[in-house]
Amino acid sequence: MDPDLRIDALAPHHDRAGFSCGIDDLDRYLATQAGQDVRRKANGVFVVTASARPETVLGYYTLCATALEPGAVPAAARKHIPRYPLVSATLLGRLAVSTTCQGTGLGAILLADALRRAYASATTIGSCMVIVDALNARAAAFYAAHGFMQLSDSMRLVLPMVVGKLVL
Repeated sequence: MDPDLRIDALAPHHDRAGFSCGIDDLDRYLATQAGQDVRRKANGVFVVTASARPETVLGYYTLCATALEPGAVPAAARKHIPRYPLVSATLLGRLAVSTTCQGTGLGAILLADALRRAYASATTIGSCMVIVDALNARAAAFYAAHGFMQLSDSMRLVLPMVVGKLVL
């Protein structure tokens, strides 16, 4: 990662209202809901900033715990998950990059950080995969290019975690 960039938990000094990724729902979430979600412990919200302007949010993502029925998991991933009625997972709920930084690889940096955090917490909270709900085909292709497997007939993708690594 560029040493000039930092990824930290959302804090009061971050300019949430000034962020724009071009998708109203993602912009509105950061501006109006993210702070409440952090206070209520509903989501972990992480932002990337440049060292020179630590208040300016260049991108963000959210993480929270979730569960999935094993039958919904693609066959290729099923061998990596326990056989329980519900499988514990980490939901990468949102990932957005400012319009000024799109196309620079910042999305991949945010995804790598999210996966690192998900894996680090997996043994503490119990999680055997990361799940994303892609907003559109372009987002689904981004996640698929990073090893996620798409569930049939949906925009939901999964990436199993196995002992010692994420399956990539």
